[in-house]
Amino acid sequence: MKNYVLTPGPVPVPEFVMLEMAKPIIHHRTEEFEEIFHNATEGLKKVFMTKEEVLILASSGTGAMDASICNTLSKGDKALVVNGGKFGERWLKICSAYGVETEELKVEWGKAVSSDEIKNTLDNNPDIKAVLVQASETSTGVEHPIESIAKITRNRDDVLLIVDGITAVGAFPVEFDKWGIDILIGGSQKAFMMPPGLSFIVLSQKAWAFAEKSDLPKFYLDLKQAHKNSLKRTSPWTPAVTLVIGLNAVLKHFDEIGLDALYKRHSIMSEATTTGFEAIGLTNFAKGCTSTALSVIKVPEEIDAGKIVKGLKNQYGIIVAGGQDQAKGKIFRVTHMGYVDKADIIAVIAGVESILSDLQYNFTKGIGVSTANTILNQL
Repeated sequence: MKNYVLTPGPVPVPEFVMLEMAKPIIHHRTEEFEEIFHNATEGLKKVFMTKEEVLILASSGTGAMDASICNTLSKGDKALVVNGGKFGERWLKICSAYGVETEELKVEWGKAVSSDEIKNTLDNNPDIKAVLVQASETSTGVEHPIESIAKITRNRDDVLLIVDGITAVGAFPVEFDKWGIDILIGGSQKAFMMPPGLSFIVLSQKAWAFAEKSDLPKFYLDLKQAHKNSLKRTSPWTPAVTLVIGLNAVLKHFDEIGLDALYKRHSIMSEATTTGFEAIGLTNFAKGCTSTALSVIKVPEEIDAGKIVKGLKNQYGIIVAGGQDQAKGKIFRVTHMGYVDKADIIAVIAGVESILSDLQYNFTKGIGVSTANTILNQL
């Protein structure tokens, strides 16, 4: 049975990327690789919408999240953490590991944080040094209002805005320079449609000023060393050579098709997926704040979402992600990132329709597929 990986990371990898990565290995301390590395960092600047150097780390996205804390904050500093899902919780855990105090702003799962809440919390807590938030919360499918939050933080010289854009950068616009974000993070296994193993991070000049004063321990994830070497077209430690070669191929592809076309594709697939499922009575978990990187679908109370996830895998080879913690058994998550096309979206909706029919759920058969297909015809 053919497998269809439609999880929000890892995502399907295009053949042209795999073929590039299948070529014989080259040494990383050579002019040949330095040119590839440089081209990749230059290409990342376009996707991150910045003139600053985008650093490439040999780690998953969590490594860059870790680096954003240990390179800019200091012992005893306080950070405001927006906790609206599993990855908001991860900010809390990283801060705890480094002894950074946290002010937690809890947000109901499936809803976005209010920028007014951010402002009020900062006004009432002048000792806060950073705001930590997801642009796209992968566990809930919520897009947080980063541009509005940046308007609050960018004129505060003593506060950084640190954004986990791992399932956002490349899926929809996150304008680092224009909005005034201080740190933005990306990951290879999301919209960059590559295997896991690379993370990307960019710092504003304000963030680099914080880095000069940071006293938290760091070695492998020392961003000052990474920045110094990146300007020389290399990295301080052995890079993930094959993945960087694949990244370069992806960025060339992005340049050829244009970012606007990339964002439009994600948007259309998002609309088609959520609308298709809504036609059969399954609702969008994120209300009015939907990330176009993935669809998080809430099932009716009488249905166990775990049965849908299991049925898709066993009957059709379609791998989607289930819900976590409080959302377990209530939702399933389908990606629009990576090498995903119209046929994939139709397949997952048709598969869910078949499973729901087996579960004696009452709906008009085929309506989800036909509804989604009408929207997908825009591609």
